[in-house]
Amino acid sequence: MTDGHRQTLHRAAVDALASWSAPDPAQDSLRHAYLAFLAAADDACERACVPGHVTASVIVFDADRTHVLLTLHPRVGKWIQLGGHCEPEDRSLAEAARREGLEESGLVSLTLSAAPVHLHAHPITCSLGVPTRHLDVRFAAVADPTADGSLPRAVISDESTDLAWWPIDALPAEVDAESIPTLIDAGLDAMRNRAGHGR
Repeated sequence: MTDGHRQTLHRAAVDALASWSAPDPAQDSLRHAYLAFLAAADDACERACVPGHVTASVIVFDADRTHVLLTLHPRVGKWIQLGGHCEPEDRSLAEAARREGLEESGLVSLTLSAAPVHLHAHPITCSLGVPTRHLDVRFAAVADPTADGSLPRAVISDESTDLAWWPIDALPAEVDAESIPTLIDAGLDAMRNRAGHGR
C-alpha cells in the first residue's frame, strides 16, 4: 500500500469512527479504543501491522430482511458475516466492506448502511500466519431483490468453506453466537432506518 493510499484510508477510518454514534457504552468504549489505535499506528488498516489491524465486514440481508448470508470461515470454524482485510484500492472502510461482501458472495451489488453498525475486536491467526488481533468495523447491507422474490444466488469463494442464506430466526448451530445475533439486530435497525419504514 502506497503512502497516499495508506493516508487516505487511515483518515477515512478515523473520520468514520469519530462521527459514529455508538449504540451503548460498551460499543463507545471500543470506538475510543479503535481511535487510539489508529492514532498510534499509521499502518493500522494494513494486515502488515502485526500487533493488530482494522478490518471491515458486512452482514448481508435479502431484500425482505428475513434471511442473512453467512460464510463458514475456515480459520474461525463458525458461520460469520462476510469481510476481511483492507486492500490498497479501498478508500474507506465502507468500500472495503462492500468489496469483501461482493467478492465473497458473488452478488452483483449491495446497498450498504450509511455508517458502521457494530464493532468487534478479537484475536485471530490470519493470513500473516502469526497471532494478531482484528479490530473489525461492521456494516450492514441489503442485496438486490430478485424478479421472482427468491433468495439471490450466492457463489462461494475460495476464502470460504461454505456459504448460505439462513433465516434470521433459524441460524445454524455453528454460528458465532457471541456476536452474530447482536450484529443482525444492529444491521436490521440500520437498514430499517435507511429505508425509512418499519418493515
